[in-house]
Amino acid sequence: MIYFFGKPTGILYAVKTKKNIDPSIQEKLVWIFGNQKLINKKFIEGNFIGPRATMITPWSTNAVEITQNMDIEGVSRIEMFFFKNPKEEFDPMLYEVYNGLDQSIFDIDIFPEPMVNITDIEAYNQKEGLALSKKEITYLEGLSKSLGRPLTDSEVFGFSQVNSEHCRHKIFNGRFIIDGTELEESLFQMIKRTSKKNPNSIVSAYKDNVAFISGPEIEQFAPKDGSVPSLYKTSTIKSVISLKAETHNFPTTVEPFNGAATGSGGEIRDRLAGGQGSLPLAGTAVYMTPYSRVKGERKWEKGFPKRKWLYQNPLDLLIKASNGASDFGNKFGQPLISGSVLTFEHKEKEQRLGYDKVIMLAGGVGYGTQDQAQKKMPKKGNMIVILGGDNYRIGMGGAAVSSANTGDFSNEIELNAVQRSNPEMQKRVANAIRALVERSNNPIISIHDHGAGGHLNCLSELVEDTGGEIHINRLPLGDPTLSAKEIIGNESQERMGLILSKKDTHLLKKISQRERTPFYIVGQVTGDHHFSFVNDKNGEKPIDLAIESLFGDAPKTSLLDEKKKVNFDSLTYDFSNVKDYLKNVLLLESVACKDWLTNKVDRCVTGRVAQQQTVGELQLPLSNCGVMALDYNGKHGVATAIGHAPVTGLIDPAKGSINSIAESLTNIVWAPLSEGLKSVSLSANWMWPCNNPGENDRLYCAVKACSDFAIDLGINIPTGKDSLSMKQKYEEGDVLAPGTVIISSAGQCEDIKKIVTPVCIPNKGMLYYINLSSQKHVLGGSSLGQVLNKIGSEAPGIENIEVFKNTFNMLQELILNKKIISGHDVSSGGLITCLLEMCFPTEKVGMEIDMTLLSENDTIALLFSENSGLVLQSEIDLTTHFGEYEIECFQIGKVTQTGKLTFQNNNDQLNLDVAEYRDLWFSTSAALDAKQNKCAEERFANYKTIPLKFHFPSSFNGKLSPSNNPKIKAAIIREKGSNSEREMAYAMYSAGFEVYDIHMTDLIEGRKTLEEFKFIAAVGGFSNSDVLGSAKGWAGAFLFNPMAKKSLDDFFAREDTLSLGVCNGCQLFVELGMITPTHKELPKMNHNTSGKFECQFTAVNIGSSSSIMLRGLEGSTLGIWAAHGEGKFHLPMDESHYQIPGKYHKATYPANPNGSDYNAAMLCSDDGRHLVMMPHLERSTFPWNWAHYPKDRSDEFSPWIIGFENAKRWLETK
Repeated sequence: MIYFFGKPTGILYAVKTKKNIDPSIQEKLVWIFGNQKLINKKFIEGNFIGPRATMITPWSTNAVEITQNMDIEGVSRIEMFFFKNPKEEFDPMLYEVYNGLDQSIFDIDIFPEPMVNITDIEAYNQKEGLALSKKEITYLEGLSKSLGRPLTDSEVFGFSQVNSEHCRHKIFNGRFIIDGTELEESLFQMIKRTSKKNPNSIVSAYKDNVAFISGPEIEQFAPKDGSVPSLYKTSTIKSVISLKAETHNFPTTVEPFNGAATGSGGEIRDRLAGGQGSLPLAGTAVYMTPYSRVKGERKWEKGFPKRKWLYQNPLDLLIKASNGASDFGNKFGQPLISGSVLTFEHKEKEQRLGYDKVIMLAGGVGYGTQDQAQKKMPKKGNMIVILGGDNYRIGMGGAAVSSANTGDFSNEIELNAVQRSNPEMQKRVANAIRALVERSNNPIISIHDHGAGGHLNCLSELVEDTGGEIHINRLPLGDPTLSAKEIIGNESQERMGLILSKKDTHLLKKISQRERTPFYIVGQVTGDHHFSFVNDKNGEKPIDLAIESLFGDAPKTSLLDEKKKVNFDSLTYDFSNVKDYLKNVLLLESVACKDWLTNKVDRCVTGRVAQQQTVGELQLPLSNCGVMALDYNGKHGVATAIGHAPVTGLIDPAKGSINSIAESLTNIVWAPLSEGLKSVSLSANWMWPCNNPGENDRLYCAVKACSDFAIDLGINIPTGKDSLSMKQKYEEGDVLAPGTVIISSAGQCEDIKKIVTPVCIPNKGMLYYINLSSQKHVLGGSSLGQVLNKIGSEAPGIENIEVFKNTFNMLQELILNKKIISGHDVSSGGLITCLLEMCFPTEKVGMEIDMTLLSENDTIALLFSENSGLVLQSEIDLTTHFGEYEIECFQIGKVTQTGKLTFQNNNDQLNLDVAEYRDLWFSTSAALDAKQNKCAEERFANYKTIPLKFHFPSSFNGKLSPSNNPKIKAAIIREKGSNSEREMAYAMYSAGFEVYDIHMTDLIEGRKTLEEFKFIAAVGGFSNSDVLGSAKGWAGAFLFNPMAKKSLDDFFAREDTLSLGVCNGCQLFVELGMITPTHKELPKMNHNTSGKFECQFTAVNIGSSSSIMLRGLEGSTLGIWAAHGEGKFHLPMDESHYQIPGKYHKATYPANPNGSDYNAAMLCSDDGRHLVMMPHLERSTFPWNWAHYPKDRSDEFSPWIIGFENAKRWLETK
C-alpha cells in the first residue's frame, strides 16, 4: 500500500508500507512530515518530478530509518515528489516525470536473472561493455578450456572489473615501446624508484590503500570503550600520517553530484582501510572542466566552439560536482582544507583539447597508529565481515567503463555506472572502525574499502594471499531483483570489508549495533587459495575460481607509440594593453576568487583545522596550504597542498610534471615542516588520453621527469592513481584532455601556530621576490596565454634544482623562527596576481613595487609568467640572507595603507586600485555563486564591508583558570550522523569536566540514563542526513522512545543541570521545545536564506542575557566558525520574549550566514541554564582554530573556553 502525505500542488511524500497504517502511526507520520496531512486517495492527479522507480534514494533510506527509530513498523520506502511547473527544469540523470501518482510508482518489472554460462566471451564483452582486450579474452577462453567448463557471467564480468585499468593499472605496469624500442622501466618502476632512493620517513608504500609516513607522538583523546557508554580518556600513541588522492572522472562526467560525492567518499574509505585501519582527517578537491561560459561567451571562450555536451554542460559540471563533493564531506564530517579548479579548452590546427571528460580529484590526509600500519595475514577460519549499506543496481561495470573513453559505450551502459551517495551511512561505518582502531588492541586483521569492482574486488583482495568463501545470500539486498552477478559486482557505496577472528566478531557486532552500522558476517577465510561465491539456498556458485586465475596470469599490456612533437603558436602582446590583460586573467576560473567553492564546504569540523583556505579580516580564500592538528595540544600537525601545470605540459610534458611538483611544494612551504623538504611525500595522480598518437610517449616522458625531479629533490612518491582514458568522443571529432598530473604533497608540521599566510601587513618590513625557476620569464602555458587563446611555444621549468631545494629549506627555517611576516607563491595569473592577492584580504592595503633590479626587459612576461617563484615579506634583509647561499632574492618594494598597488619596471608603470581589482577578481565567483546561492548578489555587495574586528574581555589572559576542585560528570549526546563530538568533548574536558560518550542507542535501549550527569551537550552534525528537516529524526528518537524521553525530560526538570546544544544539537533542543517551553508558538530552525549550506568564519557580539555560560563575556566580539544548512532562527514572537545572548557582528549576509530573525546566533532559556547556538564555539576553542586571530596575542585558549569554565564553576555550587 502507498500512502500520500502533503499537498498535490507542492511537495508530496509517498510512503510504501507492508500493511495498513493505524491512526497512531498516521499521527507519527504527520508529525515527521511537518504536519502535512494524509491524502485519502490512491491516485494523485498532475505531473510530478520524482526519483527513478528503480533507484531507492539515500534520502529514502534515511527516512525509513527515522520511522524505525520512532517504533513505526512496516515502512519499506518513502520518497519525495514535487509538483511540476511547465517550465521547471530537473536532472534527468536522477529524476523522471510522473503523469499522476498511483499505487504502482515503486513497481519494478524486473526479476533476478539466472546465472548464465558464457560460451562466446567476445560477444559478451561487447554486449556488456566490459572493455576486455583481445589478450584478456584469449586468456579467459584458455581458462575456460583448462577448467573444462564455460565461465559464468559473474566470472567474466568479475574478471573484467578486478583486472580493469582502473583497478590493476595495466598501463603503469605495462611495456612501453616507443619508435620501435622497448624502454627500460615501466612507469610504476620509475615512480617506485623515488622511494628506493629517498625512503625518508616512509612506513608503507604501494601495497595498501594509502601511503603512511612516520608521524610524531600525539595524544589520543577517545572514549575508553567504544562498545558501551564510556569516559573520554587520553593516551599517547606513536602516529603515522596517511596520504591519498583518488580521481572519479567518468562518474562525475556522467552525473556530477553523485560522481563527485562518491569520489570523495571513496577516497575517505581508502584512508579508513590503511593498515589495520586508520582515520581520515581532512580532504582536498580539484575540478577541471571546459570553460564555464558563466557570463555568456567571453572572448577566450569562443576559440573552441562549445560542443553538443554528452551529459552535462561545463557550468553544471562545476556546480553539481563541487556540490556533491562538498555535501559528502560536510555530512561525513571531514573538512575540505585545500583545492583547485582549472577550466581549459583549446583548438589549434588539428588539436582539439579540453576537459570534456572532466577531472574530479578527491584527496586527503589522515593518521593512524604506527603499530597498526601494516595489515596482518589472515588465517583459515577467520571471518569476513561487511559493514555498510544494502546492494543496489548501481555502478555495474563502473571499473571497466571508467577505463574506457567516454562515449565508447551506449548511454545505458555508461549510465549504469552512476552511483549513489549516502555519507551518513559511511560515517556510521567509520565510527565502528574508529572504535576498533582506538583500542589498545585493535582486532582488525585486514581491511579493504568497497569501491570499483564491488564485492568481488573488495573481498577477493582481502583474501588474495589465502582464499575465501563468500555466502552470497548473506549479503544485504536493498533491491530484491538483483541477479547473482549484480549482487557480486555492484558498486553501492559506503561499505567496508574486514577480516577478524571469530571471537572478535562479537565485539564489532556490539559496536555496530550501538552505532547503528549494518553488520554482516558474509564468509570465511579458507586457506586453500581458492575464491568462491556460493548460494547456500540452491548450491549455485556464480564464482568458483583459483585466486591466481583472477589475479595471477592476466596478460601484460604493451603500449606502442611514436614520438610526435606538437608546436603551438607563441603569444603576441603589447604593454599598452596590460590592464585589459590583467582584467581578463583575473576573470579566469583558475585565477579568480574561489569563494563559490569554499563558502559551501565545511572547513572547521573536527576542531583540528589549523589552516584552511580563507584568511585575513575579509576572509578571502587565498591560502593554498592546508594544515590539520594531529591532536588538540596545538603543536604537531600534518600539512597538505596541491599542484598542477597541464597547459605547460602541452608544450613540454616533462616541464608539466616538474612545475606540478614545484607548485605543490611552493604551496606547502608556508607550514614549518619537521625536517624541511625531507618531510614531504607526494601523491601523483595521472590523467592522460593514452593510446592516441604521441600520447603514450608524452606520458612516459612526464612520468620520468616526475620521478627524476623528486629523486633530485630528495623526496618520494609513495602513492598515486591513474585514469588513462581521458578522451571524450563526439560525432564531429574526439576531444582529448591535456595530459595532466596532479601532485598532492603532505608532511609533518612541526608547529601549527607558525603557519605563514598571504596577508601582508602595512609598514612592516620589505617585500622580496625569488625566481625559483632560475630561468628567464616566459609565457608558455600561462593564464595570460589562455585569455589570448594561445598555448605558447616556450614553457618555464626548474633550471637549478639545488637553488630550489636550498630556498625551500632556508625559508622553512625562517618560518620556524618567525622571521616571515607574510608570503605567497607565484602560480596561476603570475606575479601581478600574487601581489594583488596579498593585498586583497585586508582593507586599504596597497604596495609600492619596483622590479627594475631584475633586468627583465619584457614587463608583460615579468608580470604574467608562471615561472615558479615566491614573494616574501620580512623585517630582516632577505637579499643578504639568501645571497650567502648564492640565491638571488630581490627586494622589490613595501606594503602601504594607500589601497593602491603601484608597479614599475624600467620605464613601464602601472597604478592599480586594489579594491577595484578585488571586485573584478571576485566577480567570476559571484557569477558562479548565483547558480547555487539565492543571496549571491548580497554576498558580492557585502563581502568587503564586513571586516572582522574583535573585542576580548579585559580580564582574559589566554590561559585556563586554575582549579583544584573535583571533576564534574558531563555527557556528550550524539546520534547517527553527528560529527562534532570530539571537539566538544575536548573543550569540556579542558575546562575540568569528566566527559562521557553517550549515543542515542544507549538511551533508547536503557544502557545509560542522564541522572548521574550535570552537564550535557548535544553536538553538531547531520543526524539522519537532515532528512525530513534538521534534527527532526533525532527529535523523533527522543519523543517516541519512552526511556530516552524520560531520561531527557528528567534532566531538564532538575535545577542543578546545564545543557548546551550546538548546530544540530541546537536544532534538536529547539525542535523539542526545550529552550522556550512556555511559549505557545515555538521557535523553528529553517533553511538558510541563501538556500544552501554555509561555512563562514564570522564573529558574534555577546550581549546581556540570562546565560550562565556566557557570564563575563558581555560586550565582547569574538570570532567563531559557523557551518550549517538550516541555521535560521525563526522567532515568531517579539524580540522581548527571547533571551538572545549573542548576535552576529553584522546583520547582513554573509556576516549573518543564515538570515536569522533579530540577527540571532544563540538562544537561551529564561533561567540561563540551557543555551543553544548555531555557530561552533567548540571548533573555535583555540587561537589556531580561528581563521583570523589578533596578531598581538599569544593565547593558549580563545575566550570561548570561559563558557565551559563558567559552566563548571556554577555546577560546583549545586
